[in-house]
Amino acid sequence: EKITFTADDGTKEEFYIEEQTRISGINYLLVSDSMQSEANAYILKELPSSQGEESEYVMVEDDEELKRFPDFSRR
Repeated sequence: EKITFTADDGTKEEFYIEEQTRISGINYLLVSDSMQSEANAYILKELPSSQGEESEYVMVEDDEELKRFPDFSRR
């Protein structure tokens, strides 16, 4: 499945959803920018939103938060 991510500057990028998980009530997505073996992978965190609104995600960059995903780093 593909999703479109819109950056703060308005640029859009498409990512492929590799995996989804929920930790401590927060939804996370493991996404890649390509289906090729040399793809870049990112972890996106869902931000709280009002009911009926489109989900908003941000890239996880905090080292402490990234430690929650040791299996993702092995890919």
